[in-house]
Order: sequence, then structure tokens, then C-alpha cells
Amino acid sequence: MVTKFKDFEYKRPDFDLFREQVDGLLSAFEKAETVEDAEVVIDQYNEKIKHIHSMITIATVRASIDTKDEFYLGERDFYDNNLPVLSSVTNDYYKALANSPFRDELEEKYGKQLFALVDNEIKGFDPKVKDLMTEINVLTSKYSILLSSAEIEYDGKKLALTEFSPYMINDDREVRKSAMYAKQNFMKEHLDEIDDIYDQLVKKRHEMAVELGFNNYTELGYVHMNRIDYNREMVENYRKQVRDYVVPYVSELRKRQKERIGVSDLKYYDLAYEFKSGNPTPKGGTKAIMENGAKMYRELSKETDEFYTFMTERELFDVEAKKGKEGGGYCTFIEDYEAPFIFSNFNGTQGDIEVLTHEAGHAFQMYSSRHFSVPEYIMPTYEACEIHSMSMEFFTYPWMELFFKEDTDKFKFSHLSGALEFLPYGVAIDEFQHVVYDNPELTPEERRAEWKKIEAVYLPDRDYEDIPAYVDGAFWHGQGHLFASPFYYIDYTLAQVCALQFFKRVMDDFVAAFGDYLTLCKLGGSLPFGELVKVANLKSPFEDGTLEEVVDFVKDYLNDIDDKSL
Repeated sequence: MVTKFKDFEYKRPDFDLFREQVDGLLSAFEKAETVEDAEVVIDQYNEKIKHIHSMITIATVRASIDTKDEFYLGERDFYDNNLPVLSSVTNDYYKALANSPFRDELEEKYGKQLFALVDNEIKGFDPKVKDLMTEINVLTSKYSILLSSAEIEYDGKKLALTEFSPYMINDDREVRKSAMYAKQNFMKEHLDEIDDIYDQLVKKRHEMAVELGFNNYTELGYVHMNRIDYNREMVENYRKQVRDYVVPYVSELRKRQKERIGVSDLKYYDLAYEFKSGNPTPKGGTKAIMENGAKMYRELSKETDEFYTFMTERELFDVEAKKGKEGGGYCTFIEDYEAPFIFSNFNGTQGDIEVLTHEAGHAFQMYSSRHFSVPEYIMPTYEACEIHSMSMEFFTYPWMELFFKEDTDKFKFSHLSGALEFLPYGVAIDEFQHVVYDNPELTPEERRAEWKKIEAVYLPDRDYEDIPAYVDGAFWHGQGHLFASPFYYIDYTLAQVCALQFFKRVMDDFVAAFGDYLTLCKLGGSLPFGELVKVANLKSPFEDGTLEEVVDFVKDYLNDIDDKSL
């Protein structure tokens, strides 16, 4: 019998009992006389940690679905305060693994990537920073709850921040402008509060880094992000390629947009409005989108059909925007049930289809690698994770007519140009974080001034007019990754470059390209980023010439489209 998500059992784990159980396992691990004895302990530990992760995930998902649910909000608070305990236990286990006399044999069985992750975990945590970690968790939750609590008076309604997107594609420029100002007035009202939350986060992360022996959190951030086979210098060179090859072409695309929508000066509140005849929108509500999703994945491959059926039967989607629901979209994995879960906020825009295919890419990868007994391998490191999601957006192009009908060409132009336009913003966020954590003594005002400088380099065409908060250098206040997952953003851009390569290959040989994609999904996180890229027969984004080649391909594709006629 199929168990639906609403029936997934939740019970708060007893962390004290877990600590005792792991202590017993570690004692047995130390006494192991053979590698087989050690493997038994590893398998037992993995089962226990998977269950703990499952309970945390179920509680977190239910709290994000309804931020007014007192029970699950309480559970999330519990984890905010106790996750450092879990980190401490995990760290002890990893130390035992790293120092095992059977390490060579264990690497042979479980793979070198596990031990690279283990070594990073040991470098990035010590029980002495548990209290700081707890304080950081509480602050990130405070930020998330603040933004999800917004109830903004507009158009005779009380709107959440996530409910403004349809107004930003309205044909009436005054509607776009007034909606933007209404939304951003909320951010302006809370500018000092958000600045203060971020200031505390930066200082606490810096303190934690120094406590762990690093010069600053930038160094520790690379460890926390498990950047195993690339470094800061490679990232800097990659950002330079974006400046050299992508930024100039995005300026060309902005000029085309200005002509298309018939404005003399392109303001920020115009950017989401791409076509004078109206932006592409899904033809049908949530039910139609999900049914068309089933048809699309049934026809794409037997593997994707099986996956989508699994998700649908177990009700592993929560996709509609509603009051009290957290913003954004994500995919996560519930290990006890070997089940991905997709969370999003459909709002009647093309983003509904983009988020469906994007998060389905994540979910399909997790579903494909659920067979791994090592929980660290169910998902790869973040930049590799995003290859699956962003590539899925392109693999599903042949089925976009199901969702957009006569707007299909319009959608493809918008989506592909948007994929390239995103790169400068993504690396701007990355460079900003380097500046912030290299210089933790900056005041909130100085940080916002630094953002303005970076914007001028990577996003030279942005004209905020006098939009509240944005003109103060606070655009990044709405980017949750900076608060909850520092240094997790350039990952999207690295993956986008890989996804665009998959799209280029799709144009030549869909079957071969999708075959490599399937192989990549099944490998999960068993290899580091660079090796996964090689296995998928893609070029590294860090390699000189890769970005130039990708930009040339996109240029040729978009230049063949008469976007003024759309």
C-alpha cells in the first residue's frame, strides 16, 4: 500500500539516546578486528542517521508549508537549538572513519569522495562552536519568518511577498511600478532589521572561523560547501570570464527587450515584462500543470515516468502559493521513505513551469540515486546538484507546448535568454560574499555600498529609479541564500553553464545527451563536481573557453528568433 506524505510518521528524535547509541557504535568501531566488522558498524550508523535526517526533514517541510502551525514551528525551533548536537555526533563518527586503520580498504568499498567529505567535515566543525552554530540557526530562521510574515496591502488584498509576481508582468507599466514599490516598501521598513540580522550572522560566522583556525569565514565557507576539487583562484578566473563574455551580451539582450516592449528607458520594474503582447503564461491552473507534467515525463523516458508516478501517488508535491506558506521553492529527500519532496509557490507565471521542471530535476536525481547505502551519496555537492535541475529545464523543451500553447516560442526565448542573464547576477552575489566575509568589520552601510560597486560591474544596465531599499544597495536583502547558506550561489551559475552545454548537445543528439544525464543522476554524490562533469561528457565551467563557447551557442540560437514578432 502506498503511504502518502500526510501519513509519513513523525516523532521527535531523542538526541540523548542517539548520542548514547552512537557512542556504543564508535566503541565497537574502535574494537573492530577486521574491515568487515568496521563495515557492519558503518551500516548501522547510516541507518540511524538516515532516520534522524528523515524526522528533521518532515518537520521542516511541514513548518514551511504552514508557518502558522505551532507544533511544527516548535519542532523547527527545537532543531535550530539542537542541530549542533547532531553535528557534534557526526563529527565524532567522521573522526573515527578518518583515523580507522582500515581506511584504505573502506575507501575501496565506499569511494574516495566519502572520505574527502569526511575530512572537510572534521576541518569545518568542533564542539566548541556548537553555541555559535545554534545562534546562527536561530538568526536564519528569524530572517525566513520575517519575510514569510509579510502581509502587504495592495490591489485591495493582503499579499505575501511571493504573490507579487503576476503584477510584475502586467501590461500596464504603472501597475508594474506600483506593485514593485508596494513590495519594496515592506523591505525598506525592515531594512535596518534585516541589516542587523545579517550583521550578526557575518560576525558570528567570522568568530566561528577564527575559533576553528581559519583566517576568516571565506576560507571556512569553502570547506562547508565541500569545494573539493576547485579553489578560490579558479572561481575568480571564472567570474572574469562572465565579465568578459556574458555581461556584454546581456546588455545586448536588454536593448532588445527595451525595443520589444516599447519603452525609452528600461527600469528595474520593467525587467520581468518581456513582451508587449504579454509574457508567456501557463494555460491552465495547478491541476492542468500537474497532469501535463505526468504526460511529459511519461513520454520523456520510462525512468522519468516511473519517478513522476511515484511522486504523484505519494502526494510529494506542495506547489501552490498561499498565505502563511514560506516563499521560494526547494526539493528535499526523506530517507526513511526513499522519497523526494517538491515545495514551491505557483503564482500563474511561467515560473510555475520553470520551478516544476527545475525541482523535478533535483527530485529525479535523488530518486535515481536512492539506492546508495551511504547517505552522503544520495545528493552531490551543491554545484553538481544544480546540474540535474537546470538541465531538466532544457530536456523538457519538446513538451513546453503542453503548458504554453501559442506562447511556446515566447517561453523558450524568455527562458533561454534568462538562463544567460542570470549568470552575471549569480557571480555578483558570489563576489559580494567574498567581500563581506573577507572584511567582517564592514558596517551594514558599507556592505550595501560594496554591493552597489559590484552591481555596477556585473549588472550595469539596472536602473532602480527610486525603488525603496534597492536604491540603498539592499537588493541582496531578498536573497535568502546569503543568510542561510553562505557561498551557495555561484553553484547555480556553474551548473547553468553545464546545463547549457547539455542543451547544445540536445540539439545534435537528444538520446545521447539524455543518456549521459541519466548516468549523471545515478552517480548521485559519489564523485566530486569536476569528475561528475567529465563523466557527463561536459566541459568544466572553469576551463578557459567554455563560457565563450556557450555564449556563442546561445547567441546563435536567440538571433534566429525574431523576438519583436512574439
